[in-house]
Amino acid sequence: MPELPEVETVRLGLAPAMEGHVLTEVQTRRGDLRIPFPKDFVVRTKGRKVKHLRRRAKYILADLDSGETLVIHLGMSGRMSVFSLVAHADAPAHGHRRKLGNYVYDTAPDGAGDGKHDHVVFETDAPARIVFNDHRRFGLMTLVNTERLEDDKLFKDIGIEPLSAGFNTAYLTRALEGKKTPIKSALLDQRVVAGLGNIYVCEALFRAGISPKRLAGAVKREQIAPLVVAIRKVLNDAIAAGGSTLRDHAQATGDPGNFQHHFLVYGREGLSCKNKCPGTVKRIVQSGRSTFYCPKCQT
Repeated sequence: MPELPEVETVRLGLAPAMEGHVLTEVQTRRGDLRIPFPKDFVVRTKGRKVKHLRRRAKYILADLDSGETLVIHLGMSGRMSVFSLVAHADAPAHGHRRKLGNYVYDTAPDGAGDGKHDHVVFETDAPARIVFNDHRRFGLMTLVNTERLEDDKLFKDIGIEPLSAGFNTAYLTRALEGKKTPIKSALLDQRVVAGLGNIYVCEALFRAGISPKRLAGAVKREQIAPLVVAIRKVLNDAIAAGGSTLRDHAQATGDPGNFQHHFLVYGREGLSCKNKCPGTVKRIVQSGRSTFYCPKCQT
């Protein structure tokens, strides 16, 4: 499932086509994704201006001028691709076509948005076409009152954003105090830190030199500050690389992410430690998820 960097990468790719623009056309090709579309979804979104495009945890949020927020979750396999609608005939005299970003195509090809798994299509006055494709249909789209968003059942229990100013040593020290679960499980708890997933927790713990098996409440105080730094750094590095593509993730440009080529520990079972210590990367299963770590470096 896409984690914070993948979702943020998609948001950044959507921004030139959505933020500050009107949704001129909205089409839904079925009645539901993971959950049914809300009543009058098309009527409530078509013609609305996207005032702001933001992210909360693993959700993309489009605040509309109607006072509602379009909530998008990519699920396991969801992709949002942007196609420019500027035709060759609209090119300025100097011959360069207007481009709002690095899109999948310079102009939308015939049939863009008509694929078997193209479930939602937006057009904006950018002009651009945005296609939501999800062959597993674990994604969702819904509408929530913007002012009451944080009270909605999707968001009311979500914790602090790890790239926010409030995520610091003092916060994480308090959040971990007395916890009897392994540190990896604690960091995956969305009530503690929003948006973290299996890949980036493994990577952050390696960078901070902390064993994923150590109980959260037993993490030494002097280790928490480096852990905060490691979490921030690995997330920012992954966003800069367009996220990690292991199977389904693609940027709004259609390109895969590149951070998988920079993993220090994830997926490297049996390989030598990149810290050049005598250790070999080991894989264990915690709460049904694969954990990768170096038994020598991480204590």
